[in-house]
Amino acid sequence: MQDLIATSLKYQQGTLSVLDQHQLPDKEVWLACHSVKSMVDMIKKLQIRGAPLIGIGASLLLGYLAEQGVDENGLREAAATLRAARPTAVNLMNNMDSMLSVLNTQGVGALPKEAERLFHEDIALCDAMASRGAQLIKPNSHILTHCNTGSLATAGVGTAIGVIRAAHDQGKNIHVYVDETRPLLQGGRLTTWEMGKFNIPHTLICDNMAALLMRDGKVDYVLVGADRIAANGDFANKVGTYALAVIAHYHKIPFYVVAPYTTVDPECPEGSMIPIEERDAAEVRGVSGSFGAVRWSPEDTPVFNPAFDVTPAFLVTGWILDNAVYSQDEIHKGVLKRG
Repeated sequence: MQDLIATSLKYQQGTLSVLDQHQLPDKEVWLACHSVKSMVDMIKKLQIRGAPLIGIGASLLLGYLAEQGVDENGLREAAATLRAARPTAVNLMNNMDSMLSVLNTQGVGALPKEAERLFHEDIALCDAMASRGAQLIKPNSHILTHCNTGSLATAGVGTAIGVIRAAHDQGKNIHVYVDETRPLLQGGRLTTWEMGKFNIPHTLICDNMAALLMRDGKVDYVLVGADRIAANGDFANKVGTYALAVIAHYHKIPFYVVAPYTTVDPECPEGSMIPIEERDAAEVRGVSGSFGAVRWSPEDTPVFNPAFDVTPAFLVTGWILDNAVYSQDEIHKGVLKRG
C-alpha cells in the first residue's frame, strides 16, 4: 500500500499505526498495529474510535495482512473478527463487506488497493458533508456538539466537526459548546483538543448543562454524528444524544445529524433494531485516563452503562449526508431505504 496519513491513523513504510486517543489531550502516542487482536483491543478500549475511522483502520489492517502473505481463508477469518468488534457501528461492517467483495472477485492482491480507495473515499465524504453542512450555519451562531466527530473519528475533517470547521474557515464567527460526553469524556478530552488546534472559539460544559444554555437562548444549532442510521431516519450515536434531541425539540432549536452514506443501514428498518453495546461498569463507578484511575462509588455498585442511545427520526431537523441534506419529508418518502 502507498503511505496514507490521517490525524489519528497512518500507514507509513509498511507499518500501520494508531494514535492512542486514551493519551489525549496531554500526550500524542502512536501505537503500532500488526494483528487482528491488537486492532480489536484498540477498538474496544477506544484507543481508535469513531464509526468511520474504525472501518478504515480495519480495512488498512486487512490490506497490510494481505501484503504480509496471509492466505484467503486467514483474511476471511480476520474480516469476520474485525466486523464483530463494534456491533453498533455499521461503517465497520460496510467496509469489511467491501473488502470481502473485492477478495471474492479480484483475489488477495487487490485488497491493499481497496483499502486505499476506502481511505480516500472517507476523506472525500467528509469534505462533501462539511461543505453541505456549513451552508446551513448562519454567521455569529452558537453550536452545541456531543462526543467527538472530527479528524480523530474519520480519515478526513470529520462529520459534525467537519461542518463546524468549514463554517469557521468561512469566517462565520461561530462559537462551539462542547459536551464533555461519556464514556471516557471524549468531548472534554478530544473535541476541545481539536477546537484548540483549529483556533475555534469553544466552551466546555457538562452534559447536563445543555438544557440551561438552550433555555437562555445561547444555542442556535445542535450538530452530532452517528454510528448507524436506520432506513426510517432513526440513528444511534454516543449516549446522551437522545436527551439533547429531546431538549432541542422542546426549545425549537435545529438538530442535525451529520454522517456519510457509509453510516446508513438500509437493511435496518428502525432504530429499535440497532444493537447497543454496554461498556465496563468501572467507567461509571469512576474515571480513568492518562492520569491514572479514580473510583468514587462503592466497588460493587450496580451500573447501567450503554455506549450509545437511539434518537427517533421525528426529533431530527435534517440529515446532513455527503450526497444531500435530507428533510423530514424526504426521509418519510424512503430515500434511505434505497441504499
